[in-house]
Amino acid sequence: MGKTIGIDLGTTNSCVCVVEGGRPTIIPNEKGGRTTPSVVAFTTSGERLVGDAAVRQAAVNSSRTISSVKRHMGTDWHTVIDGKKYTPQEISAMILRKLRQDAENYLGEPVTDAVITVPAYFNDIQRQATKDAGRIAGLNVQRIINEPTSAALAYGLDNGAAQKVMVYDLGGGTFDVSIIEIGDGVIEVLATNGDNHLGGDDFDARIVNYVLNELQRQHHVDAKKDPSAMQRIKEAAEQAKKELSSTEQTSINLPYLTQNRGEMVHFECTITRTKFNELTRDLVDRTAIPVQNALNDAGIAPSELGKVLLVGGSTRIPAVQEKVRAITGITPSRNINPDECVAQGAAVQGDTLSGGTMELAGGGGSILLLDVTPLSLSIETVGGVATRLVERNSTLPVHYSQVFSTAAPYQRSVEIHVLQGERPMARDNKTIGKFKLDGIKKAPAGVPQIEVTFDIDVNGILKVSAKDLDTGKAQSITITANEKMSDAEIEQAIRDAEMYASQDQLRRDMMEINNEGQQLLMKAENAVSKVGKKLDKEEKKLIKSDCAALRKLLSKAKPEKMTETELSEIRQAMQRLESSSANACALAEQENT
Repeated sequence: MGKTIGIDLGTTNSCVCVVEGGRPTIIPNEKGGRTTPSVVAFTTSGERLVGDAAVRQAAVNSSRTISSVKRHMGTDWHTVIDGKKYTPQEISAMILRKLRQDAENYLGEPVTDAVITVPAYFNDIQRQATKDAGRIAGLNVQRIINEPTSAALAYGLDNGAAQKVMVYDLGGGTFDVSIIEIGDGVIEVLATNGDNHLGGDDFDARIVNYVLNELQRQHHVDAKKDPSAMQRIKEAAEQAKKELSSTEQTSINLPYLTQNRGEMVHFECTITRTKFNELTRDLVDRTAIPVQNALNDAGIAPSELGKVLLVGGSTRIPAVQEKVRAITGITPSRNINPDECVAQGAAVQGDTLSGGTMELAGGGGSILLLDVTPLSLSIETVGGVATRLVERNSTLPVHYSQVFSTAAPYQRSVEIHVLQGERPMARDNKTIGKFKLDGIKKAPAGVPQIEVTFDIDVNGILKVSAKDLDTGKAQSITITANEKMSDAEIEQAIRDAEMYASQDQLRRDMMEINNEGQQLLMKAENAVSKVGKKLDKEEKKLIKSDCAALRKLLSKAKPEKMTETELSEIRQAMQRLESSSANACALAEQENT
């Protein structure tokens, strides 16, 4: 049986690893590098370059050089080169194919099986897109696992004592934080949170903007329209960021950068670490909320953490390390290599899946990995409510079923509207799939039994099915990249849930009250219609008056503009109708029996 490789498919750099002699070994590329830039270029002669070769020619071929494609996974972004359209999956597959080739050269044998890592906060569509990229690269993707979980797995090989660790993963394009419990050969994710659009690229961009402003101030030139100049500035900004992690100041020197009125512009400036911290302070501060959310979801205080692990190249920034220390009160551990540990953990998981016998330090038996789903999953029900079936941070794999019914009489089909997000109303979450279940047996509303099942596999990929329990008719959908949820939308989902929590609850209360009120009206009016002759005139008049008052309040109420006062008035009107119609409803029930 061939080796299973572990791949950290990163925004800025990627890394590939394999288990040899019971230990994870990083596989070098053809230049001896332990990581490979996640950059793809197309030369005018039709050659495709990946990695270091693509980076070296980027300044003179910037329009045909693609970097940070990971940020576009699961979206409809594409690029057109020489008339051909390339998707993020296809560009990522070129990087994966290069890593696969490096592994085959190193091992001296074909490689087909791989475990690939993704940010913990990647949604279902982004995970599927990553798996598709692996398939395009000729890889059998045995498992998609979360990057922080993978890092914890690498750490646990040598630190198997029972403990809770926080993995703070700030890479080139994404930020994740996971709270993970290690012990007895088990790595269990307790909670995860993050920001899918925060990483080293954003820190680089702040230096780029600073340089552009200085160019304008010193030379009155706008370099944004010069692709070659912009590429050189971006490369210099990244280098400056790295140097400022170990020095207090650095110089950016860019001779012959661009032209201004026919004259060459030579640019030079000095950036101090203090200035860099000032430019990026808000980016560092943005990591605090996901950290606190993850701790809250896990139900633990920072003092209960045994270790804080830093993962991703951007955690080398001193201000980031200081922020972690301030949030948790713990000095982050330096026991793992932030650039390599994710690939190492993926290789360990690959070895386990292919029958290896690796163990956590101090653990017995093979390693068991228990990961979680990052966002809640729901379906839309009557009134536009997002009825949650799977809570965020549920342990994978997940199998959950719930029985629903029809909302209209003699309904022959239902649409299953699948949602992802934390808001209580369907319209405030992201649609990730829709399908219809036809052939339902004709029956009054509320009679048919429709069983909806959510299955999420160990890769975090979702399948939804619906079945009419009476006829046996069934339909299902596996969510694919056709249903998109952008990075911005997913990171906004939880922020919105917190920001509008009280407003959301009011709207949900309104929907529930509206449904209850309509049912009460129907029940009271049906009772009067059935046993009206047994009621005295005043009693019948009061019921009709209370029905009219409740119907008027319900018709005026708008969920998005509802106030606590209006909600209270509706509740009081319902109580009056319940009281006035109690006798009529009781008589009607007696007649039914």
